[in-house]
Amino acid sequence: MSWLKEMAGGPALPPYKEPAGPSSEPKVSDPAIPNRMVSNKSANRPFLAYKEYREQQEALHAAWVQKKKERDEKIARGEKVGSLEPDPTAQHEVGLLGLMKFIVYCIIFLALAGKFITGSYTWEYQSKWTQLKTYWPTNQRLFSERLLAEYDGSVEGRPIYLAIDGDVYDVSKGRSYQPGGSYHILAGVDAARAFGTGCFKEHRTHDTRGMSDDELRGLQHWKNFYAEHKDYIKVGRVVHTPIDPNSPILEHCDPKKAAKQKSQRHLTATSTQKPSATEKSTKETEHKEL
Repeated sequence: MSWLKEMAGGPALPPYKEPAGPSSEPKVSDPAIPNRMVSNKSANRPFLAYKEYREQQEALHAAWVQKKKERDEKIARGEKVGSLEPDPTAQHEVGLLGLMKFIVYCIIFLALAGKFITGSYTWEYQSKWTQLKTYWPTNQRLFSERLLAEYDGSVEGRPIYLAIDGDVYDVSKGRSYQPGGSYHILAGVDAARAFGTGCFKEHRTHDTRGMSDDELRGLQHWKNFYAEHKDYIKVGRVVHTPIDPNSPILEHCDPKKAAKQKSQRHLTATSTQKPSATEKSTKETEHKEL
């Protein structure tokens, strides 16, 4: 603690002196303090090794500078020279390729660590984004309504498919879609309307005419649900027969909602058929002229 006394205004410390007598450990020159010898013990070896490394780097750089100087002199005399080797001591910046390599190495390390610790390359994280089918859909196909109906779970060993607004998904992993499940009624068919209205028995159709804004938002919610689900993979599209625009629109399974939607459609039809004031005055003028 003598250095505290010096800071408090006490006498200065005496200069460092090597201890007298023979030393059991060999000593080398201190790389930081001139004219000082330090022990070659294991605690000092990293600093000594760094000094040796710096000396080697300085020697390599000096040799490269000399070669560059000789090459420049030959060029000045008009002699032919080869290409100059890069400075072996130059520090190279990490480019885009180096950064990508680093990211790949990190991913490989994390995957191997997950396999070693949890037995899973993905650390037991289950998601559709960890499946190759999400990025490389090789089994996309086009279904007819008749073909889609064959994948309703009635045939053992065959996958169960479900369609929503044209997109077909494999829902074989869902227990609710198995025969006897609560959602088995949606298997093998595009029941887009049922997803929006909630009338799963009455609205097993892709016809979305006359659906309210809330029902369309509900349909979009379910479309996002299947598109982002970790177990349900899109396998293709279904081609529907065209819907006759003159065919009647299905009524809601809830009588109150059905009456409300019916009145709204009636008001819409009345407003479109009722002539405007301009058209009415035009017709009256034409009638008077006649």
